Amino acid sequence: MAAAPSSSAAACFLYPPCPLPRRPRHFPRHLAPAAASKHAPAASSSRSFALPSPAPWPWPWPRRLAELIPAEAAGRLLSSAAGSIIVALASAALILGNAGGASAFVVATPRKLQADELATVRLFQENTPSVVYITNLAVRQDAFTLDVLEVPQGSGSGFVWDKSGHIVTNFHVIRGASDLRVTLADQSVYEAQVVGFDQDKDVAVLRIKAPKDKLRPIPVGVSADLLVGQKVYAIGNPFGLDHTLTTGVISGLRREISSAATGRPIQDVIQTDAAINPGNSGGPLLDSSGNLIGVNTAIYSPSGASSGVGFSIPVDTVGGIVDQLIKFGKVTRPILGIKFAPDQSVEQLGLSGVLVLDAPPNGPAGKAGLQSTKRDAYGRLILGDIITSVNGTKVTNGSDLYRILDQCKVGETVTVEVLRGDHKEKIAVVLEPKPDES
Repeated sequence: MAAAPSSSAAACFLYPPCPLPRRPRHFPRHLAPAAASKHAPAASSSRSFALPSPAPWPWPWPRRLAELIPAEAAGRLLSSAAGSIIVALASAALILGNAGGASAFVVATPRKLQADELATVRLFQENTPSVVYITNLAVRQDAFTLDVLEVPQGSGSGFVWDKSGHIVTNFHVIRGASDLRVTLADQSVYEAQVVGFDQDKDVAVLRIKAPKDKLRPIPVGVSADLLVGQKVYAIGNPFGLDHTLTTGVISGLRREISSAATGRPIQDVIQTDAAINPGNSGGPLLDSSGNLIGVNTAIYSPSGASSGVGFSIPVDTVGGIVDQLIKFGKVTRPILGIKFAPDQSVEQLGLSGVLVLDAPPNGPAGKAGLQSTKRDAYGRLILGDIITSVNGTKVTNGSDLYRILDQCKVGETVTVEVLRGDHKEKIAVVLEPKPDES
């Protein structure tokens, strides 16, 4: 058979097919000459590939390939094929190999946490079921359809106080609400009723009717022995992101902030750098043992977001208020029964104390004879009494007056020293309870 004019390996299949010879009975006998010729020395000193021709072959294809493919091309072809086979076998070994061999390519190290990390994780897991999400709903009327709808107007945090379903939060979280909804850690939602609130201290108590097995009261600690620098943890729902944990330290103690509702000062407030954002209000501040030490209430921030200065009402203050709200539905706090001028106005007059603007005659101060600020027949302003001390304690501004009254009880008689005109007088005043708030 003549050689093919082309050197392509596929050219042998373009010729008329060769008849397939019958396989010999003793096949190894035919391969013996080929094996012997394989070890014969090559005629040329160059490393070239050539199929042996003198040995008889059982099939004509090897001879045909030897005639069609140059020796160097055949060598490269077989080298490439051998490389492909090696790569395929290696891939198969990785895919189908045993687990011991494959583990060398996968690094699976066990998760190891430090002792302080484990303590933080444990604290969060144990106290999260006690923290709730509060939604403030308000009634709104659609301007076009005139339909009355309940829409969320705010949200905040709170925590379970006892197994009876009492929830503690801030008053400003529930202010102006027509309905309140409390979402527990398992995402179950309950309607809440207001048990009572204290606007002056920004504390409110709600109640939900939930199964006792779903209520986990938060462990209550003590805030009297806190130290600056100790670790604290805040859990809440900032920006609606439920059950968010932030950590920090106590940055300061005995701070004073004003109530968002009445402006009355709240004393002995805890300052912390744990991130407190809108939505954290009413959530718990915990110590490293997981005990409640404060209620997150306010932040100092020009932008409204956390700036590292947050404030919490101490639990010693909250505990007494909550007990009164649960028992009586209100907080009985003594008052003088006066309205006084802003501190800046008194400072502009070059005076120190609390200027009485109004002392209603049916109030404690009015009954005792304190005089209000008024105008004469010509429209000239006549200053009222200026309170300079109560029970011997100096009063320089409204905060001082509130601080003294917080230490008094209803029905107690206090001695109020006032500056009237150009002389001072001491007046006995019987303190009365604050009127009921709606």
